Parts: sequence; structure tokens; C-alpha cells
Amino acid sequence: MAPTAFSHLSSYCEGAGRCPLPISLVATLSVAFTILYVLPFYLSPITRPSPTLSRDAPSVIRARIRFVTVSVTLSTIATFYILATRTNASPLQMLRLLGWYPIGIAEPVKTLLLTALLFAGPLLERAVIEGRWKGWIRGQPVHETLTSWIGWRNYVAGPVTEELLFRSLLVPLHLLAPLPPNHVVLLTPLYFGIAHIHHFYEFILTHPHTPWAPSIIRSLIQFTYTTMFGWYATFVFIRTGNVVAATLAHTFCNWAGLPRVWGRVEPRVAMGGPVIRAKEDSSVEEGKESKGSLLWSAAYYILLVTGAVGFQQCLWTLTDSPRALAQVG
Repeated sequence: MAPTAFSHLSSYCEGAGRCPLPISLVATLSVAFTILYVLPFYLSPITRPSPTLSRDAPSVIRARIRFVTVSVTLSTIATFYILATRTNASPLQMLRLLGWYPIGIAEPVKTLLLTALLFAGPLLERAVIEGRWKGWIRGQPVHETLTSWIGWRNYVAGPVTEELLFRSLLVPLHLLAPLPPNHVVLLTPLYFGIAHIHHFYEFILTHPHTPWAPSIIRSLIQFTYTTMFGWYATFVFIRTGNVVAATLAHTFCNWAGLPRVWGRVEPRVAMGGPVIRAKEDSSVEEGKESKGSLLWSAAYYILLVTGAVGFQQCLWTLTDSPRALAQVG
């Protein structure tokens, strides 16, 4: 095999007709897997959105989870077939290639810590400023996720199936093609971003009175941040060789959302009971609240910047693993 991603696994490609896989084959499979993942949403009336049927309806979510499970299963079978017929990899080596085995504990933990650094400011806002830390201790977010179909889709089914497809299946196929790992990190997330463009169609269906320009801008923003996250998740997957690490990062980012980058930080819910103030005290209290909001805002943005710097400083250290699939960088 040429000195590409798997120089340490060159035995995979010994013999006539073996890898590196043709780029045309890898691209065809990637497009086919992506279409197979998204297309069933629009082929069935029970999963197809309409002005009267939201993608958030429990019946739609349940049906879509069933469809994507079948789609990912078929794509996985096809990938194993390619690996079995085009490489010399043993079954255990195939599982390692897909990031399924061995599943270490250190890689997911370090990846979660690294991802949390990027969201240090938002974590302060939610835990302390909004007072949610007590609910976190009681496991309230886990309970809400497991008892809500929207939560189950956003934090379990979505991240698991998307990481299995767009990282665990597509990345190894590209690494077995004559492509440098850095190119794989930049290229494969484009399939992930494109797979989310269909939300534009769903949005204009369910919001028919919204002008097209804001709808297009919304979809472009979504494509941008899903692709950027894809770069990060692909980097993590290749560096750790662990699909669980990439999946947990995906779940965390879905839960955290996009960080606030402007505006004043204020509690959304009062942390105490109603306060009855005398008329002459109102201006004093408002001044205190304004000062407190400024302090919280300063703390938030300091942590946001500090966390981003820490993320950049720890990116290579916290993703280092002996199970890495390839050398990135």
C-alpha cells in the first residue's frame, strides 16, 4: 500500500485487487449511504413533513428512528462487504477500523472534557446563572431525555446513527483510498453537512409564511456549523479510533447548542420567590440587578474565551491515543 493513512496496517492491502480503494468507489458509496439515510424521510407519509405534520411529532420521530436504523444497518453490511472483499483485514481488524473495538474508557472521557472546555461559558450560564446545577445532580436531564421523543432523537438516536454512518463507515473507506488523513478530515464532513440541508425543505413546509431569504440563510448557517462540527468529530474519530468518543461529543454539542457570542447574560428564571419592593427602593434594586448582570456577563465571556484557548491548547493532548487510525497533521 502507498504511504497513506494506514501505513501501519499495510498488510490490509497486500495482494492483487486489494486497496487502496478507488476514489470513485468511495465517493459513490458515500453519496449512496447519505441518500439512503435521508431519502426514506420523504418516501413514506408517516415520516414526510407537511404544513400539518411537524418533524417533532412523536409518530414522525419514532418512524424516522426505525428508518435510519435500517439505513445504517444496510450501510454497515455494505461496508463490511467492501472490507472483506477489498482488504485482508480480519473481523477484529475490521471492528478496529470502524472504531468499535477495543472501546477504551479514557478516549470518551478526555473527548468530553475537551468539548466541555469549548463550552465553559455556556456551562456557567446554565449551571450557575440559570441555577440548573441542582437538576443536573438529580439526573433531571437524563430523565427528560429518556422520557421525551424529541430528547431521544436529539441526544441518543441522532448522534448514534449519524456518527456510525458519517464517521465509523465513511471515514475508514476514505482512509483506505489514496487520500491524506488531513483531506479526509476536511472532506467527509461535507456529506454530513449536506445531509442536513433537507431541513430547509422541512422548514419552508412547516413555516409557509416565512420569506425564502431568511429560510436560506438559516439553512446555510446550519450547513456551516454541522460541517464545522463534522471536522471536529472526524478529527476526534481518527485520533482516538473510538466511535463512542465522537458520539458523546455529538450528544454534548446537541445539548449545549451554539454558544452565545454577544449580549448580556441574565438569569432566565428567578432563583427565589417574588420580591415586594417599596416604590422608592425600585431604582436601587434595578441598579443592583444591572450590576449583577454585568458581572455575570463578564464572567461568562472570560470563561468563553479562556475555554476556547484551553480547547486549542489541549486539542492534541486530549485526543492522543494508541488506538489512532491515522496520523493527522
